[in-house]
Amino acid sequence: MRHRIARTVFAVLDGGWLVDRPVMEVESRRKAPRRGVPVGGRLRGEDGEAEVEAGVRRGAGAEPVLIHGSLPAQPHETAQPVGPSHVAIDGIVPGERITAYGAGEVVASACAEYKEGDVIAGLLGWEDYTLFRPAPGVVMSKLAAGSDDDELHLKHHFSALGTSGMTAYGGFYEVCKPQRGEKVFVSAASGSVGSLVGQFAKLAGCYVVGCAGSNFKVDLLKTQLGFDNAFNYKEEPDMESALKRYFPDGIDIYFDNIGGKTLEAVLACMNTHGRVALCGAISEYTDAGRRATPDLLEVIYKRIAIRGFICTDFLTRFSEFAGIIGDWIRQGKIQPIVDVSNGLESVPSALTELFLGLNIGKKLVKLA
Repeated sequence: MRHRIARTVFAVLDGGWLVDRPVMEVESRRKAPRRGVPVGGRLRGEDGEAEVEAGVRRGAGAEPVLIHGSLPAQPHETAQPVGPSHVAIDGIVPGERITAYGAGEVVASACAEYKEGDVIAGLLGWEDYTLFRPAPGVVMSKLAAGSDDDELHLKHHFSALGTSGMTAYGGFYEVCKPQRGEKVFVSAASGSVGSLVGQFAKLAGCYVVGCAGSNFKVDLLKTQLGFDNAFNYKEEPDMESALKRYFPDGIDIYFDNIGGKTLEAVLACMNTHGRVALCGAISEYTDAGRRATPDLLEVIYKRIAIRGFICTDFLTRFSEFAGIIGDWIRQGKIQPIVDVSNGLESVPSALTELFLGLNIGKKLVKLA
C-alpha cells in the first residue's frame, strides 16, 4: 500500500503554470490563538512528526495528522444550503476534518510516483501535514519545476493561474462574451476574481468600473490595475444613482461577486441585451434576508442574459486558460494580487477578513 505525507506550503481561502513575474503582495498580521488537537492521543509536536515520516517511508500508517487544530474552510462553505440544487456547498461539519485547495512539499513517500522534495497541489487538510493514499479519486497533482523562487511561483499558481484565474477568465470571456467598447461593471473588484476580471476587461478593449469597500482599494484599482474608474460603495447611499453617474450610457456587462441589492440596482441600469455573470454572492452567504429580488420585468424587456457558473464548468479548458493568462503575466499585461497571512494559527482571522472586506486579491495562508 502506498502513502505519502506532504507539508502544506500555502492553503487557499476564498491551481498550472509557474512563471517568474512578481505578484503584488500584502501581508496580514492578524492571528488567532493556537489550539492543538492531538490525533488518537499519540502524535504531538516534533516527535510525532518524525514518527509519522518514518512510518510513511516504511509504507505504514494511513491516519492524517492534525498538528494545530480545527480550521475554517473556503468562504462559500460557510453558506448554508437552502435547496437540493446547492450541490457545490458542502458546508463545515463540526468535528470533521476540513480540506481546501493547497500546495505542499513532499517530505516522505513510499510511492515511486512522488519523491521527497516534489511540490504538489490539490485538496489538502487545514493542517501542517497531510497524509493520503494516491487513488483515482484523490485530487492531487505535481507542479512543474519553477525558478529558484518557488514561493513566488506558488502565489501565481493560486491566484491568476489557479481557480481564481479560471473563474475570472471563464466567467468573463465565456459567459459575458465581451465586445470592444462595451461598458463593464465589476463588484468586489479588489478581490481575487474581480481584480483579474477588471484587467481582462481592459485587455478586451472595454470601459470598466469597479466598486470596493475602502478608498485604499479604490485607489489601487485605478492606479495599479488599470480600471477606468472605481468607487467606494460604502460612501454611496443609493447604488442605482451611483451606477447611473458612472455609466450614463448604461451597463453592457456585469460581473457579480456580491449578489443582494447591488444586483437589483445593476439590472435597473443595464442596456438591452446586457449580460450578467453570477460568480458569487458574498453578501448573502451568512444572511438569507439579504438575498436579491431582481425586477424580472427589467430582465424580460431588456432581454438581459443572466447566467450563474462555477469554476469547474471550465475544468476541461484549464490548461488553455492558464497558458493565455501565463503569457499575459510574462508580458506584464496583468498584475495578480495576493494577501498573505502567516502561520496555521492565523487561519480563523484570515477567513474573517474575507467577510469583513479586509483582504486584497487572493487570500493565502502560508503554513511553512
